Amino acid sequence: MANIKVDGQLVDVPDYFTLMQAAEAAGAEIPRFCYHERLSVAGNCRMCLVEVKGGPPKPQASCAMSVKDLRPGPNGEPPEMFTNTPMVKKAREGVMEFLLINHPLDCPICDQGGECDLQDQAMAYGVDKNRYAENKRAVEDKYMGPLVKTAMNRCIHCTRCVRFTTEVAGIAEMGLLGRGEDAEIITYLEKALSSELQGNVIDLCPVGALTSKPYAFAARPWELTKTESIDVMDAVGSNIRVDSRGREVMRILPRVNEAINEEWISDKTRFVWDGLKSQRLDRPYVRKNGRLQPTSWDDAFDAVARAIQASGGGSRVGAIAGDLAAVEDMYALKSLMTSIGSGMTDCRPPMSGIDPSMPRSAYLFNAGIIGIEEADAIVIIGANPRKEAAMINARIRKAWRTKGTPIALIGAEASLTYGYTLLGNGFDALAKLAAGRGDFAETLANAKKPLIMVGEGAVSHGAAKSKQIGRDVIALAAKLASGPNVAEGWNGFALLHNAAGRVGGIDIGFTPHSGGVCSADQIGMAGRGELDVLFLLGADEYDTSAMGQTFVVYVGTHGDAGATRADVILPAATYTEKSGTYVNTEGRVQVTNRAVFPPGEAKEDWAIFRALSSFLGQPLPFNSLNQLRSTIYREFPHLAEIDQVTPGDAGDIRTLAAASVKTRNAIFGTLAADFYLTNPIARASAVMGECAQLAEGLKQAAE
Repeated sequence: MANIKVDGQLVDVPDYFTLMQAAEAAGAEIPRFCYHERLSVAGNCRMCLVEVKGGPPKPQASCAMSVKDLRPGPNGEPPEMFTNTPMVKKAREGVMEFLLINHPLDCPICDQGGECDLQDQAMAYGVDKNRYAENKRAVEDKYMGPLVKTAMNRCIHCTRCVRFTTEVAGIAEMGLLGRGEDAEIITYLEKALSSELQGNVIDLCPVGALTSKPYAFAARPWELTKTESIDVMDAVGSNIRVDSRGREVMRILPRVNEAINEEWISDKTRFVWDGLKSQRLDRPYVRKNGRLQPTSWDDAFDAVARAIQASGGGSRVGAIAGDLAAVEDMYALKSLMTSIGSGMTDCRPPMSGIDPSMPRSAYLFNAGIIGIEEADAIVIIGANPRKEAAMINARIRKAWRTKGTPIALIGAEASLTYGYTLLGNGFDALAKLAAGRGDFAETLANAKKPLIMVGEGAVSHGAAKSKQIGRDVIALAAKLASGPNVAEGWNGFALLHNAAGRVGGIDIGFTPHSGGVCSADQIGMAGRGELDVLFLLGADEYDTSAMGQTFVVYVGTHGDAGATRADVILPAATYTEKSGTYVNTEGRVQVTNRAVFPPGEAKEDWAIFRALSSFLGQPLPFNSLNQLRSTIYREFPHLAEIDQVTPGDAGDIRTLAAASVKTRNAIFGTLAADFYLTNPIARASAVMGECAQLAEGLKQAAE
C-alpha cells in the first residue's frame, strides 16, 4: 500500500493503482474518453490530465501513471496530485477544444444524444467559444455489418472499440490506420465484423461514431421506460436492461454483474428485440378440418379438456418444456400433469445423459462463471462455448490472455478466440485422458484447480438413441475433475447448458417420474399412437413431424415449428412480458421483470395452465403469481434465494467418478449449430436472420 494526497486529502491505496484510480478512491472525479477499466491503457484522449507534485512540471495523464511512479517529498512527505487547479482546468479546456475542432455539431440527429460522454464533458469541462474557423475534416463512413452503424466524422480516436475487439472479443479485424489528420478507425478488409460480441462497441463508444443500426432514429433515451431483467437467449443469465416505449421493446442493454457477464452481452441478447414483435401468436387457435382457425379461450380450453378426458389421462398424456420456459410455467404444467395422473414430463434434449436421480452437482457449472478465472487448466468436452455461451467464452479468453491458462478441447474443431490443444473429437479421446495418457494428461494431473467443462453435445445423443453415452461422459469428466492434486474446496466439474430453462426445470423435477419417459421416448410413443395428448411448452427444437396423429397442444409465443404442428395453440408471454424465475447454468436463481404486456389475447403461461385445470374439474391450488411462488418456495427453498447459488456437493462428483463406463466410441458435436437462430424469438428476428446469412457467407468464403 502507498500514501498519496489527492487535493489535500490523504488516502491509502495499492501502489499499482493509477492516479485516476487513486483520485476516485478519494472521491475526486476525473473526466476520460479513452480509459476503460476492463481494457488496456491507451492514453489517447488526454482528457484525464492532473497536476502532480513530485513529478514532471506539466499536466500528466492520470490513466497512464501509477502511484508508485511518484516520488515522495524531500522529508518523506507523501506525493501529491491535484485535480482542480487552474493548470488542470486550462489543460482540460484545451483538450476539449481540440476534440471539438473536427467534431460535427449534429447532436439533434445523433443517436448518442442524451447519452453522450462528449456532450456531458463539454458542458462540465469545455469552454463557450470555438476559435477554429477552418473547414472541418470529413471521414467516409465504414461498413461494419448489420449491427453497428458508423458515423466516423464524429470519431475522436479513443480506440476503445479497437481494444475491445482485440482483447475481449478476440478478433483482429479492426484497427486505427493512418497518422495525424489521416487517422481512421476501420475494419482492415472493410467487411462486417465476425464477433458475437461486437455490439458492445456501441456502449463503449463515448461519442456517436458507433451506434446501433437496428435502433437508428427509433427513440430518445428520455422517452423510454427502463426495466431491469435477465437474458434467456442462453443459460448464462446475463443481466440486462429492457428499454420500452408503450407496449413495444425498443432496445436491450447490459447491466453490470461481475459474477456473470461483467458489463458485456452477446449480440443475440442485444439485438433479438425485433423478434419479440414478429410472427407473434396473439389469439388461441384450434385445428378444424385440417386448418388452424382462430377461436376464443373457452373454446380452446374446451377442446383440450375433451382430448384429455377422451384419453383417460395417465401415461396417455405427455408434456415437453422448451428452452425458454420459466420455473413457474413448468411447475404449473407439472402440477396439471400430476392432477391427471401423468409423470410424462421432460425439459431435457433428446436422449440426455442427465439422470433425474443424479445429484444436483451433476448438472451444474459448479466452479461458477467467475471461477473460470481461477482455473489453472481447462478441458472443454463436446461444446463450442463461442456459440453456446458467448459470455463464458469471453471469460475463458480472459483467463487464457491474462494468466496463460492451458486449454484442451475434445470435440469438433472450432474457432474459439483463444489457443487450445485439440485432443480428439470423441469418446476415445476422453477415455484416454481419463486414463492419464495423452498430450494434456500431465498438465491436468498437476492442476490444483482444473475446470472440466462438459457441453450438452457430449451429454445428449439423440441421433445415437442412447442415454448411456452421456452418463459415461459425465462419469469420466467427474473423474478428471477429482484428480489427486485438486485443491480442497474446489469443484471443477462444470456442465455447460445452452437453454435458460434447463436447470430450473431439472431442479423442480420437470423430468420423467411415476412411470413417465423422456422427451425422445414421448415423441416415439406419439408416432406409434401410444400417446393421445402432448403438451409443448414452447418446445420447438424437437422433431414435430414424428408426432404422428397425437393431439398436440402448443403453449408458446411464436409461429414456429411447434405451432405449425399444433392442434390447439394457446398464446403465451415472452420473457420481457412476464415475471419469471430462471436458474442459470451455474445454479444462480434470477428473476425477469415485465417490461411490456403481451400482445392481443396472449397470457402468462402459468395462468393458462391454471385456467385449463378448471376446465378439467381439478383447479390448481394457486390463483396468483405470489401464491404460485409461495408454493414453489415451500417445496424448493433454494429457489427463494434470488441472485444466490446453492452449491453442489464436491463429494457427489467423486461418487459419479466411480461409476463403471460401458461406452466405447462416440463422436461429440454441438447442439448450437447456428449462434443466431437457436430459439423461436431469434428465428422471428429479421436482424438475427441477416446475421445468420452473413455468418454463413463468411463460413463458405473461408472454406
